[in-house]
Amino acid sequence: METNLFPNLSIVLVETSHPGNVGAAARAMKNMGVTEMTLVKPKDFPSEKAKARAVSAADVLENARVLDSVEEAIADCHLVIGTSARDRRIPWLMLDPKGCGAKVVAEQAVGHKVAILFGREDRGLSNEELQQCHFHVNIPTGEAYSSLNLSMAVQVICYELLQAKQGPVTDQRWDMDYASAGDMEHLYKHLEETMIQVGFHDPETPRQLLSRVRRLFNRIRPDQMEINILRGFLTAVNRLSK
Repeated sequence: METNLFPNLSIVLVETSHPGNVGAAARAMKNMGVTEMTLVKPKDFPSEKAKARAVSAADVLENARVLDSVEEAIADCHLVIGTSARDRRIPWLMLDPKGCGAKVVAEQAVGHKVAILFGREDRGLSNEELQQCHFHVNIPTGEAYSSLNLSMAVQVICYELLQAKQGPVTDQRWDMDYASAGDMEHLYKHLEETMIQVGFHDPETPRQLLSRVRRLFNRIRPDQMEINILRGFLTAVNRLSK
């Protein structure tokens, strides 16, 4: 029986502080056929506490990647979704858990790599980390107490992934692969440098320009060829502006 139903999906836990939550999240993942875990700068890992809470999902912990940054965790991903519990100053494309499940399964069907980011237990993902995501996903809760435990949030999202996996999938084939998160970061850096070079952007008074540029490109999700075209155009601008 296949144990990993989502071979191109990574659940990314950012700077966890409690090893028990890591173990409980591993158990929640494996319950729903998700086995690829990535930990970004965990405070305490590996840990016997995590292993005890994982129960029969100790293999998820043993195979987990441990990295130093979110950028490393998502560099080769074509779709990045970040969990968010609050509204942002700049609205972002939002999914509910069911929509998240459907989106991930559709992307998996055409071989795209996907990462779902979960933030710190006490304060979630930073604005900078959320701006690296194509979509945000919010888990609705009652008004009286809206704070979800990390492993509970992982359980809800993974449950919807499994439900979507068992239902019909919409084919989203495209003639080129979407650009990876790493490629997008190179574009953002190149674009910022070019805007500064031509006098369009003042890094001393950035306002929300770069955040809105990120939101624009995350919304349209350019493919690899489109990124190459844009960077070629920026390179031509760089030459003319010297």
